[in-house]
Parts: sequence; C-alpha cells; structure tokens
Amino acid sequence: MFPAVFLDRDGVLIENRSDYVQDWSQVTILPETITALSSFHDAGFKIVIVTNQSAVGRGIITFDTVQEINDRLIKIIEKNGGRIDAVYVCPHKPEDYCNCRKPQPGLLFQAARDLSLDLSSSWMIGDAWSDLLAGQAAGLRAVIMVKTGRGLEQLLQAQPKELRAFRVHETISEAINAIISSNKS
Repeated sequence: MFPAVFLDRDGVLIENRSDYVQDWSQVTILPETITALSSFHDAGFKIVIVTNQSAVGRGIITFDTVQEINDRLIKIIEKNGGRIDAVYVCPHKPEDYCNCRKPQPGLLFQAARDLSLDLSSSWMIGDAWSDLLAGQAAGLRAVIMVKTGRGLEQLLQAQPKELRAFRVHETISEAINAIISSNKS
C-alpha cells in the first residue's frame, strides 16, 4: 500500500473562479504549482487530485470539458518533471447529497481502492474547510489548509466544530516541503 497526497484542484493548483473554470482559456496555474509538484516527484507518495466540479451538475460545462482541463493540466505538470497519478471528480451539485462531494470522503475512498493507498499515512492539501473535512473523514494522517484560493478567506471564518487539528501553510510549496520533512522524521 502506498501513502498519497490528495490535492484539491481549484485554489490549490489553479486559480479559483467564482463563475467556475469553464474551459482551458480560463485556467491560470498558481505560481508555485509546477515547481512544487516537480520537487515532489520522487518523494514516495501517489499524487491524487480530488475535485468538486458542480458546474457539471449545474449544466454549465460538460464532464468531458472537465476531463480535458485536467488532462491539459497534467500534461504541463509532467512536461515540467512533476507527476499526477490520478484525478477523481465529483460532478454533483451540493444539493444532490452524494457521497463523493467533499466534505464527504467518497473520492478519497475510491482512490484508495483503485490505487492501493494507505489512507492513514496520507495527506490532504486544500483551500476549503470541505477539503480538510473530507481528509479527516477518510482517516488521513494530516490535513493542510493553504492560504491560496479560498484558504485565507476560510481561515477568517469560523472553523467547523467537527474539524480536528490541521496545519496551515502559505502555498502548496510550503505544504509539500512540510510533508516531505514530516515523512523523513
């Protein structure tokens, strides 16, 4: 079984948009994403994107468009020496109450089954309480809030009562460096 680092997409790897990322022309890769994932290539973790994409369920974009955006993002990461092992997408609206939309842990459980992941030695990096809650519900070793995307805004709001301890880092680079350091000790 492998440890993993689960990454939210919008707000962690690429910029969030209030009107949703609807096609590749609207994708802005956050400054430290490529460097961070390149440095993480040989750290011994599977790297998995888990992303809520309710724009699909709302009829704003198609699932194929989401896949095309993800595929192009992965190609850029790989071209620059990084790696993404898998992407899991929840296409549902919040009111669908599915088990795959974060804060539910369904995407993480599915990834664990598909990729032989050891959740208890895995991490979640997100920019929203829902990301951290999903990681906690899946029994991950630790969850990290980054201040990119919605992270800083989330940290200014009340913390969900059910959320236990979590770490905070400025960027994905800091978060990944902390994971690598924790893994060495």
